[in-house]
Amino acid sequence: MKIIKITLLLVMALSLTNCASGYKMIEPKAINYISANENDGVILEYKYDLLDKKYEKKELKKGVKLVAVKVTNNSGKDLVFGRDAKLAYENGTEIYVMENEKAFKTLKQSPASYLWYLLLTPVNFYTSKTNSNGVQEQTSSTPIGLILGPGLAGGNMIAASSANKKFKEELLEYNVNGTLIEDGATRYGLIGIKTEAFDALKLKIQ
Repeated sequence: MKIIKITLLLVMALSLTNCASGYKMIEPKAINYISANENDGVILEYKYDLLDKKYEKKELKKGVKLVAVKVTNNSGKDLVFGRDAKLAYENGTEIYVMENEKAFKTLKQSPASYLWYLLLTPVNFYTSKTNSNGVQEQTSSTPIGLILGPGLAGGNMIAASSANKKFKEELLEYNVNGTLIEDGATRYGLIGIKTEAFDALKLKIQ
């Protein structure tokens, strides 16, 4: 019985620590931007540290940062982000901005990774009692794994897929790379860059 209880406790602990996470919408238009830089009449405001839970772990693991940007164009001319206005570090080194589809594939959760919960399917819960001779006797067994395994696998896969869908939709909505920023206009975006640091950013205007 003690072994069974310990096993069940371990299963519960793993379920709580390895479950799929939801996706909290970033909403770049509603962000309070703190970091800012101006160059030739173009103001760049940006913010790191946007993701949490599973997505944040993917950032750390893959060496990719998702950055929210707000670009206000007061240069007197129309600009295309990524061509006329290029993202760079403070020292002038240009930054490779990932395609949003690639950023999504790099940072998304993997629903298939939760299939390991199916390994719990054979788990049975046994009850026993002590007979008149002081010997433990099994009285019944319940195949809890038939519910636990598929239930945890299916539930987490659905949750991960739903979160990924919201993540992808927001990335597509705020895909600023290659977009026209007219003079006097402000554009918001979400971009992925390959970096493990939180270095200062600026725009190089061509």
